[in-house]
Amino acid sequence: MNYLKTTILLAVLTAILVFAGDAIGGRQGAITALIFAGVMNFVTYWWSDKIVLIMYGAKRVEEGDAPQLYAVVRDLAMRANMPLPKVYTMENDTPNAFATGRNPSHAAVAVTTGIMRILSREELAGVIAHELAHIRHRDILLSTIAATIAGAISYLAHMAQWAAVFGGGRNNDERGGNPIALIAMMIIAPLAAMLIQMAISRSREYAADTGGANICGNPLYLADALRKLEMANKRIPMLNANEATAHMFIVSPLSGGGILKLFSTHPPIEERVRRLEAMAGGLRY
Repeated sequence: MNYLKTTILLAVLTAILVFAGDAIGGRQGAITALIFAGVMNFVTYWWSDKIVLIMYGAKRVEEGDAPQLYAVVRDLAMRANMPLPKVYTMENDTPNAFATGRNPSHAAVAVTTGIMRILSREELAGVIAHELAHIRHRDILLSTIAATIAGAISYLAHMAQWAAVFGGGRNNDERGGNPIALIAMMIIAPLAAMLIQMAISRSREYAADTGGANICGNPLYLADALRKLEMANKRIPMLNANEATAHMFIVSPLSGGGILKLFSTHPPIEERVRRLEAMAGGLRY
């Protein structure tokens, strides 16, 4: 279901790009915006592991540096029949973790020192398994595709705004466009694209929860870890969290409630825990 939902959301996002491109910039404008967004996101995708690891001051560790963490990663990678990812730690009291890398052969798992202090070995296994599931599902690639399309829509809206400022509306008039519809598209299309991009991210988190539970063999390991992580992140928020990388962490390092949940990269913890407990009980959801 999560794969189907992701496919549908990507299709809707693509449809918005086509519709917005025709309404705002014409076919040529849409192609230009897509190429520009694609180049930027290709660079981010290809070097994403190095960029985000440097951003958070992550240091690579070997087995002798963090034997328990390394052993958990190695054992779960063998269980999942995956290449062993590089292992990193971040000096940060906020308990959190993320995976990065363009494919399973070029992947890394990074955890904060805070997460290793509060989780048991079983709970840590649940978290690492979740991150390995992201790697197995190639979620970095999926998020890059979504970001490319959403970015192209955003660029189109900016192009239309500059064209309006400098009197570039002649082409739209020649095509019989509706100026009010054009203005609405300039506002609504980027907002809709952002909402869909966030929905794709939430869908991938659910899929990684399920995949991680299967890898580690017990959904309750991750469920218990998520409860602890939610409470600890409220007590010790991550001060250097970057909005552009928030979707990578196992729990969002950003705070916000109410309508802001629509723009959240992560589903509610209580719903994630409920689904994992349902898996443990053999129930369907």
